[in-house]
Amino acid sequence: MKAPVTRRAVPALLVLAALACTACGTTRGAIDEAEPVFVEEESAPQQAPEAPLANAGGEGEVPLVVAESEHPADVSPGKELDEVVVEAQRERHEVILDLVSEAKSILRDVELEYVFTGKGRKEVLRGRPVAFALWSETQKEWSIARIEIPRPPVKWKPGRKPFPFSVRTPGVEARHVKGTGAERLMFAFSRDGEQLKVYGRKFPVFDSALIAKKKWRAVVATARPIVYLPFNEDTLDPQFVSGGTEFLLSTARKAIEDLRLAKAPAAAFPGELLADVVPAEVLATLAVIEQTDDADFVKKKAGAFNEVLSQYGLKREEAYRYSVSSAAALGPMQFTNKRGNGTYALVVRRCPAAKLDPNFERGATNLLNAMKAAICLFDIELSQMRPEIRDAYHDNREVLGIFPVAAYNGGPRNVAKLYGVMKRMGVKLEDLRPPGEQPQGVQVTCPCLWKEDDTGIGPVAIPKYNNENRWYIEKYQSILSVLTG
Repeated sequence: MKAPVTRRAVPALLVLAALACTACGTTRGAIDEAEPVFVEEESAPQQAPEAPLANAGGEGEVPLVVAESEHPADVSPGKELDEVVVEAQRERHEVILDLVSEAKSILRDVELEYVFTGKGRKEVLRGRPVAFALWSETQKEWSIARIEIPRPPVKWKPGRKPFPFSVRTPGVEARHVKGTGAERLMFAFSRDGEQLKVYGRKFPVFDSALIAKKKWRAVVATARPIVYLPFNEDTLDPQFVSGGTEFLLSTARKAIEDLRLAKAPAAAFPGELLADVVPAEVLATLAVIEQTDDADFVKKKAGAFNEVLSQYGLKREEAYRYSVSSAAALGPMQFTNKRGNGTYALVVRRCPAAKLDPNFERGATNLLNAMKAAICLFDIELSQMRPEIRDAYHDNREVLGIFPVAAYNGGPRNVAKLYGVMKRMGVKLEDLRPPGEQPQGVQVTCPCLWKEDDTGIGPVAIPKYNNENRWYIEKYQSILSVLTG
């Protein structure tokens, strides 16, 4: 273990002295990391479990090309780490930004330690080493903790068998909190009874082609370590939540404006522009929904959204660029590409005027480009919907956004199911309204839609047709009310 690194700008950290260290939060209910980068084909929507306990997907292996495009360290302009001038009464989010930046700088010089077992043709890479930058409030110094996690990745779900790992740093105690992959793997650490705060993590990304060939020495030689901090409670701050909200909305507006300048035509509404198909608030919801687990949302409500928004506020363009599901859905908007012939390739072909980046890994991990691609996908899916749905959406885009959102989550089949369910519920398209307050007395169990009748506006529970999609719609309505409120 390297000697602890003492931070020179000690007074800045006095702001944090009164803050209790808490364990890292969970952003995904189920983690099932798969080694391959791509899958053979996109599967049809599956009937989800009765309750939204966990997503069946989880984390997948980050493509090496994405890791190779990692952005350089983001030190605040005009501030060298060893020459920080500290202001009294600094706000907490400013201190966190400095700590995260310093942790990133420290970790870039940390070498990951790989261990091989066996000899000759039986030689294998024992596991995947991960390093964490830890800050001690009592000692006012940094230290590095080393963890080794299984390779190949193991299937793991919260509440079941503990996630297997080994602590490679003497004197440090570790507890696995969430995740298994590049985007979400996080531990809580302590030493001599003190809870240490995590402000940085270094994670190696491997070449899946070399892994398939079992060329372990080459796997290590070509490994690309990324310095990326998953969400944890130590970095949650209201300023990041509000900043993340504005960042997503401003990026969505920029995507729309770029499409307007390009005069890209809409397929769903002939004679109109693609820029007018999706409101910025509706578009921004997808960047939050795709990174919010159903079970987390049920448990924490707005708190689950705040964790995601905080990541966007803290890391901005870098947030969720390493998010990969076990179905190889990539980036903040979770596009798939099915060996170059999937959803992302479809929108590139069908929306030439949008000038989307034709490179899947680069395009799907760039939020601005991915948002343009999401607008194109909305337009394509709307053009294939029943005329009455399309017309109703045109006149009430935020509320009727439940239909393109349902399609975004599971394709046209979910739209047909949702519309059929609405008919059984006795809910007409023109009667749908934004969510309101639950009436006193009898509480309606959600997921639900909100309709207006002679007695006012009230919720109607959505019957079971596809559990994942029902909760996706519920999340959409909830986060939309936050973004538009």
